[in-house]
Amino acid sequence: MEIHYSHENLQMVNPVVTTGIFDGVHTGHMAIINRLLACSRETGGESVVITFHPHPKLVLEGIREEITYLSTMDEKKALLAAAGVGHLLIIGFTREFSRLSAREFVNDILAEKIGTRKLIIGHDHHFGYRGSGNYSTVREYAAAAGIEVEQTEGIVSDGAVISSSRIRSALVSGRLNDANRWLGYPYPLRGAVIKGRKIGRELGFPTANIKPFDKYKLIPANGVYAVEIRTGGMKRKGMLSIGTNPTVTPDKDMRSVEVNIFDFEKDIYGNELEVIFRYRMRDEIKFSGRNELVRQMRKDMDNALKLLGGRIK
Repeated sequence: MEIHYSHENLQMVNPVVTTGIFDGVHTGHMAIINRLLACSRETGGESVVITFHPHPKLVLEGIREEITYLSTMDEKKALLAAAGVGHLLIIGFTREFSRLSAREFVNDILAEKIGTRKLIIGHDHHFGYRGSGNYSTVREYAAAAGIEVEQTEGIVSDGAVISSSRIRSALVSGRLNDANRWLGYPYPLRGAVIKGRKIGRELGFPTANIKPFDKYKLIPANGVYAVEIRTGGMKRKGMLSIGTNPTVTPDKDMRSVEVNIFDFEKDIYGNELEVIFRYRMRDEIKFSGRNELVRQMRKDMDNALKLLGGRIK
């Protein structure tokens, strides 16, 4: 996949284009991507995904703690490349760019800069200033510019259309199975291993404390998870805790992400680590003391091994 950071001087053959944030590149998005790829094959053209960075909400609404997303830009690139997309155009999103009308976007960027032959859009897609461009208006503008437009249907699961916001809601409410099903892959989190208070080591379950690389990457609900860990070219099984460690610390505001990697003794402070969330095993619990906590951690380890396949490695 070729990655472009400017829409100037692009040279593509019969581009078939789709545009959007594509947060998570989930199964709903994949219906659009698959149609994009099919159309590009049918026309002998090239497939192009246009996305934006930073996230428009960060530009238009200001930096707020409650803004989170499912995929970092690096993750988005990897997912789109794996899907088989030919070109990814990342447009820098600014306040000035946000004032571009839907007509201007179609004429100035899709038609003039890219030379779009066909545009594929999702069932509820809006773009242009204040989301003024919907399927009807965009089809009108595109027709005048010689661009064919096709709209895909939303993918429905459990009575509702799959969307990034629905998946985010599932993750923060502890419904990991639903989130993973709608994503089409298990939710990942990448970060650096930082020094912690070493309480896990004192309890017989040493943990690696993870600081996510992107502060806006969504952290799932507090609780204990069965996970897979990838670090230094190795893949291991483990269990991960998200929360405030209420049994051993009085700081209710200090939320941490800690993973116990099974059968792993190496010092990996400062290393990059990726956690793959496979199963959510239980809520975070405040126990009567450390002994009760350790007993539960042993049960958690046994449960994680059963869920992940029975073997430590």
